[in-house]
Amino acid sequence: MKHPARTDAAAPGLAPALGTRAAGALAACLVAWFSKQARDLPWRRTLDPYGIWVAEIMLQQTQVKTVIPYWTRWMKELPDLESLAAARLETVLKLWEGLGYYTRVRNLQKAAQDLVSNRNATVPRDLQAIDALPGVGRYTAGAIASIAFDLPAPILDGNVLRVLTRLLGIGGDPRERSVSRMLWGAAASLVAAAARLPKAKRALPPRPLRLAGPCSALNQSLMELGATICLPRRPRCTECPLQGRCVARRTGRTAEIPNLGLRPAATDRRFAAFLVEHRGRWLVRRRPAGVVNAHLWEFPNAELTQGAEPAAAASALLGFTPASLLPFHTVRHSITRSRIVLEAHLASCRGRPRLRPGSWRWLAPAELEPLAWPSAHRQLLTRMLALPTAPRSRGESAQTG
Repeated sequence: MKHPARTDAAAPGLAPALGTRAAGALAACLVAWFSKQARDLPWRRTLDPYGIWVAEIMLQQTQVKTVIPYWTRWMKELPDLESLAAARLETVLKLWEGLGYYTRVRNLQKAAQDLVSNRNATVPRDLQAIDALPGVGRYTAGAIASIAFDLPAPILDGNVLRVLTRLLGIGGDPRERSVSRMLWGAAASLVAAAARLPKAKRALPPRPLRLAGPCSALNQSLMELGATICLPRRPRCTECPLQGRCVARRTGRTAEIPNLGLRPAATDRRFAAFLVEHRGRWLVRRRPAGVVNAHLWEFPNAELTQGAEPAAAASALLGFTPASLLPFHTVRHSITRSRIVLEAHLASCRGRPRLRPGSWRWLAPAELEPLAWPSAHRQLLTRMLALPTAPRSRGESAQTG
């Protein structure tokens, strides 16, 4: 295939923009490749805008293999906007449990409630209206508009950014405004070119996959290429349909592009959690609104400053001094740029400890399991429920209110 030259000029210091002929040739190549290489993903078997929207929100910051069972379960339990809008928050959070970034799902339900109240429970077909929904940004709006309605809306996520910067040989930092503007322009040129493709070049994947049209195919081809071929560290260039036109491959710069700079150093943080049992019930609390993991349940915990001891933190947090603290389990995990060590302890108590103010509860194991927990505390709960015999406390039965 002969690749036409780019014809449009670009900003100084940047790669030239995609011309109309070049964009058309690339779009035809990408759509043809996607028609043969598209993975069979469950949300590609539907044209339901709601199902596509749910998938796109779940896929933010999350790998495809992780999302598949979540999406399948979600669509069975909450199959449409009306069911999501009417669902209890506890139900929604439980279905999302383990995906993290829980602001996404709270915004998803908030948007569903708005659409049910004001738009006849219909996902809008207008790009600006989609972009205005809570939790939907420029990329997600473009993905929903193109995949569900075949609108020529550009997309630019991490995978697409990597494909385009390598394809065009853009060595600048994509976070710079001029570079970002150029990348969005290139994405827009490609999806617009897909919309102009003659019917003979609009090859779509066979069933059971269902795609709305060439704009949908083009945008998903860019996502697919970045996810399966144009990998961050070891791109499989010999399998890429664009290898003959890729500037980074031709100039030996695939390892340098995209130029994302140095990642900010991670911060080490240490927390202590306390598993307190009294007469068969465990002390837990619900996180308040407006914080990370809002509305999820957890065991009482506190961040430890350097040199701090768990015993002192337990007394200050719980309102009583535990008779003993036994190391139970340590969970290591990361949130954004924080590396967290969560040290859990079994804390014994005498008498009847009073509940602290706020959403603190004494709950039986059967009541704990159905709740939604952050992943780290879910690990602690799972191990606690597997204890052969729960540690018993002396004294009167605990309050449950």
